Amino acid sequence: MDQLISDTLQPSATQSTKLRPLAIYLPQYHPVPENDEWWGMGFTEWANVAKATPRFLGHRQPHLPADLGFYDLRVAETRKQQADMARKYGIHGFCYYHYWFNGRRILERPFNEVLASGEPDFPFCLCWANENWTRRWDGQDQEVLLKQEYSLEDDLAHIRSLAPAFADPRYIRVNNKPLFAVYRSEAFPNIRQTLETWREEALKMGIGELYLVRMESFMRDTNPHEMGFDAAFDFQPAFNAPLVRQLGSLSSRALNKLKLKDSSYYQNVVYQYEELARYMLERQEVPYKRFPGVSPGWDNSARRKKNAHILAGSTPELYENWLRGTIEKFVPYSQDENFVIINAWNEWAEGNHLEPDSTWGRGYLEATASALGIPF
Repeated sequence: MDQLISDTLQPSATQSTKLRPLAIYLPQYHPVPENDEWWGMGFTEWANVAKATPRFLGHRQPHLPADLGFYDLRVAETRKQQADMARKYGIHGFCYYHYWFNGRRILERPFNEVLASGEPDFPFCLCWANENWTRRWDGQDQEVLLKQEYSLEDDLAHIRSLAPAFADPRYIRVNNKPLFAVYRSEAFPNIRQTLETWREEALKMGIGELYLVRMESFMRDTNPHEMGFDAAFDFQPAFNAPLVRQLGSLSSRALNKLKLKDSSYYQNVVYQYEELARYMLERQEVPYKRFPGVSPGWDNSARRKKNAHILAGSTPELYENWLRGTIEKFVPYSQDENFVIINAWNEWAEGNHLEPDSTWGRGYLEATASALGIPF
């Protein structure tokens, strides 16, 4: 039976379906009252980005934006520039992070304006980033600023609030079903019940059937179908991979052990990007629908004073090799089930962005287009 299930889920090698690369999109780049209160007036993600410094020799920080500058997502022209740039280099659409705390929205203005204005004319879908907000940026993870709580009433209110987005002609669909992703499915007390509630209510509202996806990050290689999802997005980078942690030179390790000089390699978790990319290309396939993912990099030291996770040594060439190899291995499951997930378009404080920066310019965008076989 397991073999039969596996065979039915494997994509047909005879299909020649065009891929739909999706880039995860962070709407943090505009001030909101909550961030003013918690972090100071005018705070945006750029405050963390600009103050980042190298932790060790060869550590690439800060990541500074180039073509688009330190933009404000309340500006419609900026949002259009992003979409035009993404389209030029082969990105099919944006997957916007969506924040919902028992009816309370936050950072919603950019997407609300995209929805209300009809601009930019660029495909999109939503991913519910259902994490508690804490003071992790200053090391106080235990202090909760906004808490996620789950209930049947909230499930109904939530899906009803999404109806206008699902009805938009730009909304990304699979067989005419709006695609909605959940970031942390393991956080729910009963995820299957929540998904069933959403599906039933969507039918009642006339939305039709939904295509529900879990981000595969914290619980990897977990069958999404058993939880009630239609598929999984491979959220990269996967730090549970068997990687060799970097600990610096022998001299720095000795000084750290003797407590004469703290080593940043011990204060942070540092891996090699090339090693992760190689492992991901060599890993075994899974017996369920999982859309492959890649990442141009990762370095959240801009957000964390200590215990940052850093993928060192990322270059456009290494990223292109990872993306190209991923594309070569992946055969879509159907004409519409053809996504490749790129994390991310603009996670600047996590060192994880396709948008041009002061070091590589448009290098990661050009690498994306090259891997996809798109002239630029």
